[in-house]
Amino acid sequence: MRTFWILGGLLLLAGCATPAPEALRQPGISRVTVAAARAHLAPTGSRVRWGGVIVKVINAPHATWVQIISKPLRHDGRPRRVRFSAGRFLARVPGFLDPALYAPGRKITVVGIFSGYEKDPIGTYLYDFPVVRTLSVYLWRPRPIRRYYYANPWPWGWGVGFGPDFGWGWHDDDDGPGFGP
Repeated sequence: MRTFWILGGLLLLAGCATPAPEALRQPGISRVTVAAARAHLAPTGSRVRWGGVIVKVINAPHATWVQIISKPLRHDGRPRRVRFSAGRFLARVPGFLDPALYAPGRKITVVGIFSGYEKDPIGTYLYDFPVVRTLSVYLWRPRPIRRYYYANPWPWGWGVGFGPDFGWGWHDDDDGPGFGP
């Protein structure tokens, strides 16, 4: 009977696991990071999976250039909502991407070949962008922010102070409790 419950619990946990989208599941993806590429330590020709937040989309005649602020990826490939970044990179996507859909602030993950560097200005600073020649692109749907409110059932708190303890917070379904919208 105990084995039955353990097996049932494991199956329940396995059912909750979210697999990466089909576009992001490709064999041979190296562990080369944007930080290694920015430090010129990454070998050109490596297959990478990078993601982050879109800054700018530039449509050229035969390709679209997407400037992305790099963010660490979750197990399913979705960029995490963190306050730090390893830098920016450029994704060269063949064809046309609609700038209204691929708008600044949207999360994106790309799988492609690291193909070198491109110098482009950010303001007056000439930035050395690592470039990914994309094989697949995945634009993540925005997730709603859920606000929650609670009241402490113990009217005297946890032994300190007087009166009921009320609070508030938010959760955006990305990485757990967040720091706001």
